[in-house]
Amino acid sequence: MKSIYQQALGSDFQKLHPKIRDRFGFSSTDARACIGTGTMHAMWHGKPWTWPFLNLGASRRVMFPESENNTRFVIENYAYRDALGRETVTWIRTFDFAKVRRRFDAYMIFSTRRNRIVDYLGTHEHLAVDLDIRVDARGGLCIRSGEQRFYEHILGFRVPAALTGRAEVREWFDDDLGKFCIRVDVTNNRFGRLFGYAGTFDVAWIDVEKIPQDMLPLRYEARE
Repeated sequence: MKSIYQQALGSDFQKLHPKIRDRFGFSSTDARACIGTGTMHAMWHGKPWTWPFLNLGASRRVMFPESENNTRFVIENYAYRDALGRETVTWIRTFDFAKVRRRFDAYMIFSTRRNRIVDYLGTHEHLAVDLDIRVDARGGLCIRSGEQRFYEHILGFRVPAALTGRAEVREWFDDDLGKFCIRVDVTNNRFGRLFGYAGTFDVAWIDVEKIPQDMLPLRYEARE
């Protein structure tokens, strides 16, 4: 079965660096997971007025207010079929700060209706984000966020662009370092930089019979 990234990129998937192609080429039928461990050498957030929003996001595992450097980092990518039958890949990121551990949870699907990857953020999949993905000049994966929709119980609405953070995620493999590299920038058109981090990591593959419960969301959102 093709991975959701193969579905989204089509023939361009073959342009990825072999290490990146392997990392994003697995699906639920492969019964394996990719676990990355490393260090975020730089982390940042916006001005003090953004901190209440980052604290609120931390309660649902979407962003956080800390900004230490040289922070231990783990990213866990499991591929599975969710309770709604959708092929899903987890992006569970854990940051070990000096005084607190933070998680940033996301669950990606390929939406045939939208013909793109949709990323559900947070413990309750309450924020659905359209993603555009492409291969960059070094064979890395570049992900940019688009329209965002908020879903909570019976509520459902499109979030105005002026109120959203636009995210750009770049992941590539550095042959000289022999490591995977990642950079995340979340910005607002009016208020500038909101949140981000950059660092390096190694990956290990593990066999999976069952997805660990703490890798799954607390609820599934059917609306795309």
